[in-house]
Amino acid sequence: MKGRTTAKGSILITGCSTGIGRVTAKGLRERGYHVFATARKESDVDELRKEGFDAFQLDLADSASIRNAVAWVFEQTGGTLDALFNNGAFGQAGAVEDLSREVLRNQFETNLFGTHELTNLVLPKMRKQGHGRILYNSSVLGLVALSFRGAYNATKFALEGLADTLRMELHGTGIHIVLIEPGPILSQFRKNALSLYKQNIDRENSPFAELYKVMEKRLAIEDAAVPFTLPAEAVLDKVVLALESPRPKIRYFVTFPTYLFAFLRRILPGRTLDWFLRRI
Repeated sequence: MKGRTTAKGSILITGCSTGIGRVTAKGLRERGYHVFATARKESDVDELRKEGFDAFQLDLADSASIRNAVAWVFEQTGGTLDALFNNGAFGQAGAVEDLSREVLRNQFETNLFGTHELTNLVLPKMRKQGHGRILYNSSVLGLVALSFRGAYNATKFALEGLADTLRMELHGTGIHIVLIEPGPILSQFRKNALSLYKQNIDRENSPFAELYKVMEKRLAIEDAAVPFTLPAEAVLDKVVLALESPRPKIRYFVTFPTYLFAFLRRILPGRTLDWFLRRI
């Protein structure tokens, strides 16, 4: 319904096909938000619509798709948007020296460049209305690096820098920039990462062939693969805080490992931290 508003306001969420995006969309709708749920595949958009969502196709690797989705949202709201949750992303597993330029570029197109383009399209409307919340779903891997996650690490480190800079540039505008920092969360993330790894990494001709076999077993685990894994609802809880706190935090950590690694990064010398991270 064009121009429809709710007590909680409107929010656009990317990556709502499964996991964090899907759970957050459902949770915020239950709290009274007008949720605009997007997904890359049309089949997932159809499923969202069947569940009663205002849903639209949005592929973060496609500028035309991003522009179309934003235009659709503003058409529905009459040109306003209270919040954006930049959640859509994927993980490309593999050692840095096994990543081709094309594979690394594809990781950045979705996780960083598309997110940046989408954010810049909604900012003028938020400036005009004098308020807004832009949330970035980052990761513990935007705080510390782990082996065989170089492509994903790089996009999340870059996302952190972009968000921190934007926050300073938007000071005094009424627009808040918040980073959500999940650790291990139950989702389809590992399953999708395993598929991309098999597609893009030449294991047999890699110096890491034996280590990859161990990584493959971990990625194939359907349930929690590491301790302290939490359901996606844990992220929803922090998203609600980021949206509803009068003065939201710059970062909201989710899961014990995120708190731990953020703390260790502050207190440990670099080589000691490397030693610790290599053993995970």
